[in-house]
Amino acid sequence: MKLVNFIGLSHSPYDAAIIDLDGTMVDTLGDFSEALNRMLQDLRLPAIAAGQIEQMVGKGSEHLLRSVLKHVLALAGQASEAINIESLYPAAWASYQRHYLAVNGQHALVYPGVEEGLHALRHAGLRLACLTNKPTSFAVPLLRAKGLDSYFAKVFGGDSFERKKPDALPLLKTCEALQSEPARTLMVGDSSNDAQAARAAGCPVVLVTYGYNHGLPVRTVDADGYVDSLAHLLA
Repeated sequence: MKLVNFIGLSHSPYDAAIIDLDGTMVDTLGDFSEALNRMLQDLRLPAIAAGQIEQMVGKGSEHLLRSVLKHVLALAGQASEAINIESLYPAAWASYQRHYLAVNGQHALVYPGVEEGLHALRHAGLRLACLTNKPTSFAVPLLRAKGLDSYFAKVFGGDSFERKKPDALPLLKTCEALQSEPARTLMVGDSSNDAQAARAAGCPVVLVTYGYNHGLPVRTVDADGYVDSLAHLLA
């Protein structure tokens, strides 16, 4: 299902749009894989495959890190995983931050149609914000490195508010920042996190079909539409 083309119309159904980052605008799996495996090497733990990481992305870096540690500790035959995860976490977090900032954007690619879609939304008069569960200190440099930062009036990360998606709070706060009503603010994402947050906040939501969504088919997620490219949002 595609949204009705409203470019050039005097009365658009939306005033603003909130766009997710990882899996929606940029394929960052290569960055995650490189940074996480460098971290694991620092901790003398087994490496993790990119396919496993892909299913863990989307709920913030803290969740990703704990999921990775749980996975590799199980591989290493650690019986007391929960205790070991928390004891390892401070060193793992410091290592991961250092390595991720070092590689941020180097192994990531902007998905086809992203710039066309963002340009069309801006041309239609929508105010745009990027809302991601990724830390802001990772998100802003990535958008800048990929030439996408100029499209957004606001950029909010997983550390910008008290709670992350799928909670409604980040969307409601972003709507406030954009001075738009939730019902007139389109959420564009790639996963159930984005859809659940949008539903809870009262925002319409469209999901891309190529993102991460925790390894599950995105069309099984309750949304108002699905697109194969951001360039198709207004088609």
